Amino acid sequence: MQKLALAALVLLSACATTPATRTASMTTASLPKAATLLAGTPAAFTASCDAALATARANVEALKQLSGADEAKKLALYDEATTLMSNAGARSGLAREVHPDEAFRGAAEACEQRIEALSVELAQDKGLYQALSAIDGKALDPVTGFWLFKTLREFRRAGVDRDDATRERVKALNEELVKLGQSFGRNIRDDVRTVKAKPADLAGLPKDFLDAHPVGADGLVSITTNPPDYLPVMVYAKNAGVREALWRAYRNRAFPPNVEVLQTLLAKRHELATLLGYASWADFTLETKMARTAKAAAEFIEQGRLATLSRAKADMAVLLARKQKDVPGATAVEPWEQDFYEDRVKNEQYGLDSQALRNYFEYGSVKQGVMELTSRLFNVRYVKQADVAVWHPDVETYDVYEGDALLGRFHLDMHARDNKYKHAAQFGLTVGQAGKALPEAVLVCNFPKPGGLLQHSEVETFFHEFGHLLHELFAGRQQWGGISGIRTEWDFVEVPSMLLQEWPLDASALEAFARHHQTGAVIPASLVAQLKAAKEFGVGLSMRRQFFLSAVSLGYHDRAPGFDTSAVLKELQAKFEPFRREYVEGTHFELGFGHLDGYSAAYYTYQWSTVIAKDLLTRFKAKGMLSPEVATEYRTKVLEPGGSKEAAALVADFLGRPYRFDAFQAWLDGK
Repeated sequence: MQKLALAALVLLSACATTPATRTASMTTASLPKAATLLAGTPAAFTASCDAALATARANVEALKQLSGADEAKKLALYDEATTLMSNAGARSGLAREVHPDEAFRGAAEACEQRIEALSVELAQDKGLYQALSAIDGKALDPVTGFWLFKTLREFRRAGVDRDDATRERVKALNEELVKLGQSFGRNIRDDVRTVKAKPADLAGLPKDFLDAHPVGADGLVSITTNPPDYLPVMVYAKNAGVREALWRAYRNRAFPPNVEVLQTLLAKRHELATLLGYASWADFTLETKMARTAKAAAEFIEQGRLATLSRAKADMAVLLARKQKDVPGATAVEPWEQDFYEDRVKNEQYGLDSQALRNYFEYGSVKQGVMELTSRLFNVRYVKQADVAVWHPDVETYDVYEGDALLGRFHLDMHARDNKYKHAAQFGLTVGQAGKALPEAVLVCNFPKPGGLLQHSEVETFFHEFGHLLHELFAGRQQWGGISGIRTEWDFVEVPSMLLQEWPLDASALEAFARHHQTGAVIPASLVAQLKAAKEFGVGLSMRRQFFLSAVSLGYHDRAPGFDTSAVLKELQAKFEPFRREYVEGTHFELGFGHLDGYSAAYYTYQWSTVIAKDLLTRFKAKGMLSPEVATEYRTKVLEPGGSKEAAALVADFLGRPYRFDAFQAWLDGK
């Protein structure tokens, strides 16, 4: 997931420029040091935020005083103002999600709210809009003209051309939406639930898990809903009662606080969209995506639902048949049984021992493997930096070089702790800009600490998030800060991450880093073959779940508010049968579905991106997954341009044709 700080920053979402060449211009850019702001005090962080906003405001006032002939200066002042706001918002969004100090998280939330208030104020500033709209876009170079077109569109989407009463209401709604989104995410982040189990009821779990979970004074073992606990229990615990208890606890996170928050969030989004003349929030937010309309997104989701039906039915029939060996006469696989029986099937029918597989994925080795593989593919090197001031002792810092040229910096915040973001995402810290600033970004995950073993799905997650990181770093050299880094359409944002997560299924890639954590032995070719064969099982149900979540995300936003969210969840789950994973009576999955904040109606973007990524993958498969030539072309034509073109054009540049559904369908059909 690419975490977007302040999705409502209407001025920052629609810029574009040409990809800069790999020249020494980047060597003049400043060394990224934004992480130090999160290592200081809440007061210092607040002062930094306020200073950025003051400069942004001053730039806008100066811009409005310029004559019509000063078009280049206008664009420069506007770009600097919005980049300052973007950086301040990104840092605040990260601090709110990961900082261990409650006071600091509060200061970050307050900063986000002030940024949003100024963003909406500027988006509704008629003087600013008139100054920018007076620029002759046809006289600009094509890319800058494209940037200006999209920027002016965002002004209109903010209501700049509406009457005073409407603009005031739009401003108030945007400010409320930021606070509601913060509350929604905070309630999920802070609600870590615990299930207690007898030691005997944890039979089947790996030794490293049991060693890390000693028996308490009450004779019971405590298991939390954090991913490092949740995932192994759902896969390995033989006791169905323990799995069910943890499954229910996980799907009741943020209940009941998020009941009211979600209802209000949906209502305010709908009010804002209809106030601006759109039929729904879905239509409003999708206007700037590749899909463009809620209708197109719904058609894509339906195409996915139909495409996955046959494969999902076959997958579920296999799972049920396996369960019937344990429970004769069973007629259904319960939600808390799917992971468990998928693992049994993969072990018994495909010979895959997932616990044995974990032995080859010690966290440190996986981290090294991700870096070595991407270094080889993209001709870069990562240099660890000591003594960098960061927000937590777990955080590691690396600088990225191409030859002797410094490209940027990233930080790894990879291990679970209290009051930290519970999923996996890439956060920006500093927007890279040619000759001005190097990009700085952060990976936030919840993996076991060094020495701990990862599920293969977690290895894929590591690669996925690193794909976002590379996109941020490679595209961080544009002329305009507003489009540098990941500033393309949202339904394209996941393409680089979906593509990179293909590598931990490639034998040559795995053999380079997957070594037994005790013996150092390279992963056997036979185990890799079993992994690949087993991975094909369950694809139908897995993809059907993703299209189901897409339907939930869109379905909550393409209608008038006031509906029972659990009832709609239940209705949509029935439509996606035989999938039955997220809802049973007494649970409230949607209240812990964090993507309803940042992605709102657009969760479908993951599958849209997967379709494109599968098509891009055909180029690598034709030349070899470790082909540096294809990787270089991919980097140059897809990653580095950022938002300089429509995403569809970037894909066509690389493929030599428009993208198609064919490769995705073939993969789904096991071809």
